[in-house]
Amino acid sequence: MMDILTRFSAQLLAGAGLTLQLTAIAALLACALALPLAIARCSERGLLRWPIRLYVSFLRGTPLLAQLFLVYYGSGQFRAELSQLGLWWFFRDPYYCALLTFVLNSTAYQVEILRGGLRAVPYGQIEAGVAMGLSRFSQYRKIILPNAYRIAFPALGNEIILLLKGSAVVSVITLFDVMGQTRRIFSQTFDLSVYLWAALLYLLMTSAFVWCWRRLELCLTRHQRLRRAPSTAPAAAQVSAGVSP
Repeated sequence: MMDILTRFSAQLLAGAGLTLQLTAIAALLACALALPLAIARCSERGLLRWPIRLYVSFLRGTPLLAQLFLVYYGSGQFRAELSQLGLWWFFRDPYYCALLTFVLNSTAYQVEILRGGLRAVPYGQIEAGVAMGLSRFSQYRKIILPNAYRIAFPALGNEIILLLKGSAVVSVITLFDVMGQTRRIFSQTFDLSVYLWAALLYLLMTSAFVWCWRRLELCLTRHQRLRRAPSTAPAAAQVSAGVSP
């Protein structure tokens, strides 16, 4: 069991690098796309809202593997058209097809997460911004978006974790991520313990991400904890003195 790790650790780490690279780039691009789409999704105009709703419903309602096959194998059906447009170089590369699929999939989930965050912003705060004469842009920049991202932050972290684990599907289109390297090592050794090491590697990556995301969340909500501390101090003093609050 340890022999597999010592012999093939370099390959597994190379696969982990590709997994992290795909996940990070896809999550960042999806984050950039999700915000304007989420704002449009909350619009009262059906012309803006319904196309995004259909897009989100399709991407959330179909398996990631099916989406990857549609992009990678389906684009081959339009090779002539894509070549004329100068896009065939993109769709013939499994890396770019996987990246595009992950961006589209993660964007759909992040749109719904941010929509929930935008809807959860207390309306009283928005009214206060209007009373102060803030423009709509300033309301979003100073009131709506900070609150929405604070509310949606844990769910966004969960989405990135799901994307990290879901990236294992790229092994079926000849990309050597963690799972792709694992399959290749198993085909050479027929040692099932390599899958255990792959699972532990995924666990290590997700655990490190959760720790970092939790630290970032604590930094972003530090003002709330500091604001709550003075209000609880008198009660704590009364309890320590034996007086009921």
